[in-house]
Amino acid sequence: MPFTLVRGDITRCPADAIVNAANPQLAQGGGVCGAIFAAAGPAQLAAACQAAAPCPVGSAVHTPAFALPAKYIIHAVGPVWQGGTAGEAALLHRCYLSALTLAGQLGCRSIAFPLISAGLYGYPQDQAMAVATGAIREFLQDAELDVILCLYRQALPPDTVGAGLARYIAGHFNRPRMFPAAAPMSQQSAVPGPRRLADVVAQLEDSFSQMLLRLIDQRGMTDVQVYKRANLDRKLFSKLRKEGYNPSKPTAIALAIALELNLDQTQDLLRRAGYALSASNKADVIVSYFIQEGIFDIYTINEALFSYGQKLLGA
Repeated sequence: MPFTLVRGDITRCPADAIVNAANPQLAQGGGVCGAIFAAAGPAQLAAACQAAAPCPVGSAVHTPAFALPAKYIIHAVGPVWQGGTAGEAALLHRCYLSALTLAGQLGCRSIAFPLISAGLYGYPQDQAMAVATGAIREFLQDAELDVILCLYRQALPPDTVGAGLARYIAGHFNRPRMFPAAAPMSQQSAVPGPRRLADVVAQLEDSFSQMLLRLIDQRGMTDVQVYKRANLDRKLFSKLRKEGYNPSKPTAIALAIALELNLDQTQDLLRRAGYALSASNKADVIVSYFIQEGIFDIYTINEALFSYGQKLLGA
């Protein structure tokens, strides 16, 4: 679960580190900060924060998590929105990287973020989301860490994607025979009359893992490149290399995205695991839109899936 989006209460996220959207004085505030203080134990956390303060904008420090179901609270100070002309994006980007780096130094395996600066600090939510995902994906290129972005409000896909996606869903959802399907085995074999079981077994296609490894080789990609692009962790990918392991449908689709397969190729790969894209499944319709548009960025696709209340890919 390298990077996933959830909607709910960050104080209940199952992570080694919970990130507090802090102010430079590390004082108890409102919004996410107030909720974290209340859940952790206000007096204890206030004393620990007083000892660690101040913390400059763009930086992060840690304290014990006290009553929270985590090991640490990482206090990350984001910028106040001033119209976007005061270097807010760079400061917010640095804020996320500071918290992620600190989590790694503390030996954390997982970390949960709120959408920093998007509440009382006034940062526009769509822009705050873009900075958050950009920083997280940059960090995960060279690190192994499970990152949760916990949102209270629904995140919207980028405007350039959102409008076209909405039209696509309206025009294609539940329409029959929307997706290309590979020919049935009976048509592929072209063997007239009754067939012996031995003949059928002898004509089995490549398994999912066999086809996956062949596609990786054909594209000249490394395993690391594939599982990072698919938003998978290394342990899960190692299972996928083993013959007989069958992935979940979101995992199989994520790998098709990572390999930049077209719709025909995606259907073929999914069929090896016993799945198919369906016009009666909204998540499948959303995925098909991005594939047809040539958009193979797993984070962009997952943000759109999250916005429509669908299960994420990979994570």
